[in-house]
Amino acid sequence: MGLSVTLSNALSGMRVGQSALDTLSNNVANAGTPGYHRRSISVIDSMGANSTYAREGALTRAFNSSLQQHYTRTTAESGFASVKANYLDRVQTLFGKPGTIGSIDSAYNAFESSLAAVATSPDSYASRADLVQKAQTLATTLNRLSSDVQSLRQEIEAKLSNNVDSINQQLQALEKVNSRLADQGIDSGSRATLMDQRDRLIEGLSGQMDLRVSYRGDGTVSLMTRSGVGILDVKASVFHYESAGALSAASRFSPDDAVSGVGKLTIMTPAGLEIDLVKQNVLSSGEIRGLIQLRDQSLVQAQDQLDEIAASVAQAMSTNVTQGTQVTAGAFNGYEVDIANIRNGNEFSFTYTQGGAEKTVRVLRVDDASRLPIDYVDANGARVIGLDFAGGAAGVAAQLQNRIGVNLAVSNPSGSTLRIMDDGAAGTLDMLSLSTRTTSTGLQNGTLGFSLFVDTNEADFTNSLDGVGQKLGFASRISVNSAIVTDNKLLVQHTATTPLGDQDRLNQLINNLDGMRFAGTKGTSGTTASLRLGGTVADLISQTLNFQGNVAQAAISEAETQELTLDALTQRLDSEYGVDVDEEMARLMELQNAFAANARVMSVVQELMNAIMQL
Repeated sequence: MGLSVTLSNALSGMRVGQSALDTLSNNVANAGTPGYHRRSISVIDSMGANSTYAREGALTRAFNSSLQQHYTRTTAESGFASVKANYLDRVQTLFGKPGTIGSIDSAYNAFESSLAAVATSPDSYASRADLVQKAQTLATTLNRLSSDVQSLRQEIEAKLSNNVDSINQQLQALEKVNSRLADQGIDSGSRATLMDQRDRLIEGLSGQMDLRVSYRGDGTVSLMTRSGVGILDVKASVFHYESAGALSAASRFSPDDAVSGVGKLTIMTPAGLEIDLVKQNVLSSGEIRGLIQLRDQSLVQAQDQLDEIAASVAQAMSTNVTQGTQVTAGAFNGYEVDIANIRNGNEFSFTYTQGGAEKTVRVLRVDDASRLPIDYVDANGARVIGLDFAGGAAGVAAQLQNRIGVNLAVSNPSGSTLRIMDDGAAGTLDMLSLSTRTTSTGLQNGTLGFSLFVDTNEADFTNSLDGVGQKLGFASRISVNSAIVTDNKLLVQHTATTPLGDQDRLNQLINNLDGMRFAGTKGTSGTTASLRLGGTVADLISQTLNFQGNVAQAAISEAETQELTLDALTQRLDSEYGVDVDEEMARLMELQNAFAANARVMSVVQELMNAIMQL
């Protein structure tokens, strides 16, 4: 091997060493830089005509496709769990812990205690004034909580809009990165830098939605949701969020765009296909999915529960219960009751035993035919049936007979009287009771119930189901009857001549709060959170606080689990992709030694050539 070949080999070694040093220094400089992937250059021994020499191989970038896919999926799940935990914890804080100042149960307990004090001294102006003030506090607490829940939904609307803008920006950036990576003329260093940028963009997008990423040989990627909707290929799809503006308790999601009261999230594919991501349930995880679920389900559940509490408090004050009269006809036994005073939303109920089991049926007056049929079992175990009362007692009897079958005989003996009789056989099917629950029509009409709490424009709360139902959003509208605020003697005087020392009205209110049972109705959220509420007013409040606390704690626990999983994956990614400075320094020593050896060879060759020139 000649001196020129030896010199050439040494130079090639130094060139490879210099490239390796550049890569190493770049690694060290970016140690700890988020999203940076460790790079390395291989050295290849090549065979020349008269010798072997070194040449640099391709620049390689640390990357594990399987691990990256797992990380992308976990990032979406973590984003979903984190945003839910954040908002549900805020809801739990808004509702308050039992017994704390500002919580629903504290406001209710104060109202109940004041009511008991007035029942003891009904002629005390100070006691009556305190009861009115406590009633106002309870109403304003419900108003505030309802407003807070809707504020959270409004905040989510704004966050969805901002997130959509961010997604579009990241997709546009990723589209440009894809375009540059597809250019085979770029150098390996620039390609590695672009791939780092690519992975950072994918990480940001995966926090927002569940993604399936396809990595191509040239470094470009294609994205689609796990449900199969394309997000990016050659061109990026465009997300669009159409805000609904201000939200109220009645603003609910509906598949029908004409009646939906919340923002609309769509995607436009490069082919011009528009897809509604919410209606078609495209997203299964990610922050966007979490925000949608909070806006349309979790926070709607909270509103429904507040509405149930407000409705039960109002009804406990305004409801008059009339027990039916027992009647017999030979071996047949039963009850009859006048249903003339049943208003839209009011009800009558009856209880009977069948085969030793006690059963209760609640029959609601429903004037809006579009809400029928109604037939379900409530949280207290009672069967709830909705009927049209337009045909009077005879029409009600015929409809009810058709619903419950022939074992019980339902009839209209006269006028507005409804009669229900058993089968006449002792011990098989026996009627136990029949009663009506009606809303009082005035403050001094002789009935003990009265509308202490009213709806907008001082309207009585009858729990009408017309349209979206009077209960929807009632927590935001409930207030104390202004006539009672002006004249608190109405708390006691159920007639114009009732003495102020009379306790009858107040005792009935206390009995209603203690004994009257309520049950949630089917909410418009498509969930059963409000339907599960059942019992007295105090029971409903306790169940609501427990429900919200349990939901929040479950969400927080899930978020912590996802965070731990993501941290474990992040550590594994750091191990696979990150720069170990100690290893790089060891490599530096190797390169320095190799560089010194090549330099020594070149020095020796130079000495030999000088010696030859002197001959």
